[in-house]
Amino acid sequence: MKKHFLTLSLMAILTACGGGTNNTPTDNASQAATNTPPATQEATIKPAEYPNWETNKGIGSVKTITPPLSDSPDAAMAAKGEETFKQYCMSCHQPKRRMIGPAMAGLTEYRTPEWLMNMILNPEQMIKEDPIAKAEFEEYGSIMLNQRLSEQQAREILEYLRTIK
Repeated sequence: MKKHFLTLSLMAILTACGGGTNNTPTDNASQAATNTPPATQEATIKPAEYPNWETNKGIGSVKTITPPLSDSPDAAMAAKGEETFKQYCMSCHQPKRRMIGPAMAGLTEYRTPEWLMNMILNPEQMIKEDPIAKAEFEEYGSIMLNQRLSEQQAREILEYLRTIK
């Protein structure tokens, strides 16, 4: 009985963020990225690859940020966002280290706030229809799970992401 429980637990952990997808590199570039120490890995999908990233708001219900973003992150919202991030996102994302998904540091410098919120709220459709999300899916080899967060929670996570440098 104990053996079955351990096996099932291990299977659940291994498939929690990736849905059981194959993360095996298929080319030399992927192999080189995999061999880079996690602390120095950065997302390779940068603005230069998507010159229209500044106008890409993603696919989903978020068309504008309300209330608009201020010059500095809202501390109260960021604190709530950090708690939500720790609860729902940290199994696949770290602030400054690539894991199953990209590191969060600097993400707001090359993704629009609307895109980030739509990715949090609507990852399935984003991966199917948004060119940047498709490329990230191909790079990381795993889907982002829909955590069924509210728009308010997504906004709080956005404020938290703005604090990570």
